[in-house]
Amino acid sequence: MTKAERLDDLRPKVLACRACGLRDAATQVVFGEGSPNARLVFIGEGPGADEDRLGRPFVGRAGQLLDRMIAAMGMTRFDDVYILNVVKCRPPGNRTPTPEEWTTCRPHLEQQLDILDPAIIVLLGSTALKALIDPTLRITQMRGQWIERGGRWWMPTYHPAALLRNPSLKRETWEDLKRVLDKYRELVNPRHESPHYPIISH
Repeated sequence: MTKAERLDDLRPKVLACRACGLRDAATQVVFGEGSPNARLVFIGEGPGADEDRLGRPFVGRAGQLLDRMIAAMGMTRFDDVYILNVVKCRPPGNRTPTPEEWTTCRPHLEQQLDILDPAIIVLLGSTALKALIDPTLRITQMRGQWIERGGRWWMPTYHPAALLRNPSLKRETWEDLKRVLDKYRELVNPRHESPHYPIISH
């Protein structure tokens, strides 16, 4: 089976999940989207109101900013990356998911990552860092630092929603994404071009 077929096979199982209470208040489960063959995956916190309504990840204001960030890297959502969240259902009032909730949802995420088999994972924000690496870590301390685990390279950076609240964080976040591009050129495609970070510039 291709990666796309394996994801299609997994999707109905994830959409039928009622393992935690988040599903009761959510409109629908948000599976994730992008290229099944992506070597770069972005993982955020959880669906918000727009995502819950449309059943797609990162489609609100933060998602539009993420799309611009991905475009600045010379990539697009459906051709080059895959976008996931730590939890698949919207927490009530957009509150932060609890450790119990992200732990319950984690098997779905791990199955998706097993299928996608990315080389690089960008962790968007504190919840993704805590849920997938270490619950004691702080995003302000860890952003921009590579973590090698499970044969993959993990890069924590700020969540796009944080950049909307505090635009001064955009500069640091772009520095993190340039490190991601360096690693992508090292591991995936040495000829990958970015409109804002040309290969010849470094």
